[in-house]
Amino acid sequence: MPARIDLEKRRKDVVEAAFRLLVAEGITGLSLRKVAVESGLNIGSVRHYFDDHRNLLVAAADEVGDRMGKRLTRRPTDTLVGLDGEPAVDALQALVEELLPLDDERRVESIVLMEFIVAARVNPVFRPVTERMAADMRQVITQALDVLGVPEPAEEAERLIAILGGLILDAVTPHGSLGNERVRRTLRAHLRSVLVTGRTGTHRDAPRRTPGEMT
Repeated sequence: MPARIDLEKRRKDVVEAAFRLLVAEGITGLSLRKVAVESGLNIGSVRHYFDDHRNLLVAAADEVGDRMGKRLTRRPTDTLVGLDGEPAVDALQALVEELLPLDDERRVESIVLMEFIVAARVNPVFRPVTERMAADMRQVITQALDVLGVPEPAEEAERLIAILGGLILDAVTPHGSLGNERVRRTLRAHLRSVLVTGRTGTHRDAPRRTPGEMT
């Protein structure tokens, strides 16, 4: 058992080292040899877990998707049932902020994810992972909006996802100018326009649905 735990930790250390290199140098700057140096292991140890550069990159892409997914599960959408007005905005913002680079951990994940999204345009090996992450995010956001009684939740989810993409891009690239508070204010303004100021009486009275009632 101790040996197994050590092996799992070493594999995690290798992936963490890959994350750091992806942030510092991007996908084109990552190699097994650099990861070995960054993780404090020899190249043979790294190859024990990942026999080539591509397998390591796919593992890193899977890991960032798993991390984001686990964070979202900490805020199940059934906790949104019955919320309205500002409490609904607060709860939805807390959920959506799990996807934004508002601390060091989420910033690293956002940068790594962006590297893979760009790479997937020309390298199909990354597409299943990035497409799965996009589908999972779309499902969670659509479900949250549906539970909150937002009309046409799938359409509204697309608009929110577009805003999130812009905020993430601005926050983690050199051309960006938005700090954390500005990101939060911008997001909140949009969520309020959907859940509070933009609602008609008909929308406000729309029946709340539980996650199990979604079609």
